[in-house]
Amino acid sequence: MIRWVCVFVDRPRERMDVAAEFWTAVTGTQLSPRRGEYGEYATFLPDPEAADPYLKLQGLHSWDNGLRGSHIDFSVDDVSAFAARAVAVGADIVAEFDGCVVFASPAGQAFCAVPWQGESRRPDPFDGTRLDQMCVDIPPESYEVETEFWSALTGWPLLYAPRSEYRAVQGPAGLPVRVLLQRLDEPRATGAHLDFSAADRAAAAAAHEKLGATVVEVSDHWTVMRDPAGGTYCLTDRDPVTSLG
Repeated sequence: MIRWVCVFVDRPRERMDVAAEFWTAVTGTQLSPRRGEYGEYATFLPDPEAADPYLKLQGLHSWDNGLRGSHIDFSVDDVSAFAARAVAVGADIVAEFDGCVVFASPAGQAFCAVPWQGESRRPDPFDGTRLDQMCVDIPPESYEVETEFWSALTGWPLLYAPRSEYRAVQGPAGLPVRVLLQRLDEPRATGAHLDFSAADRAAAAAAHEKLGATVVEVSDHWTVMRDPAGGTYCLTDRDPVTSLG
């Protein structure tokens, strides 16, 4: 059973300091001490009296090693049982270490299973925004298989959006992040990016620009941003309290 989810900001290792400074500022968190053989992991810590962490940072030795922008960790009761389920519905096991299993989805998106540590408290919105969505960017030829995979993997229903290029899997109430599935217009490697819901998207974009981000594109319902470490993310027109559009 999936008890909690964490999402990662995956950035080049040489840009970790820049990424850490920016993402702590836009989420109202503090960075934990780094861990790992090369200090390549850290956690963005909310107020421990109010919420549990769900955002982490990973420094990549190579930008294009299967972790393209972001990935998700599923915190589960039984990692072995979850791994068996993942393989049965189409995932490949890539690595296993320290109780963690790393997978690749049918389209090549990385994700992990880790033991649940008792997390249960979703943070409140910060500065009119909430980081509450990971969007998997899927090439058109893989979209149908990949969307069915994420629903089968999680056991969560597949939700169809008004726009045909979007679907989502929505977990139980209280989880901090949902998975959005976007069909790309042209073939390219599968990747993922993070999305904020924003009460006032223009104001949020301006605030993020002051912290070093750059506006890439403004659409009717979302704004594509680039953080100072070179990764993209989006600000979207959704209620940061409910995460609904």
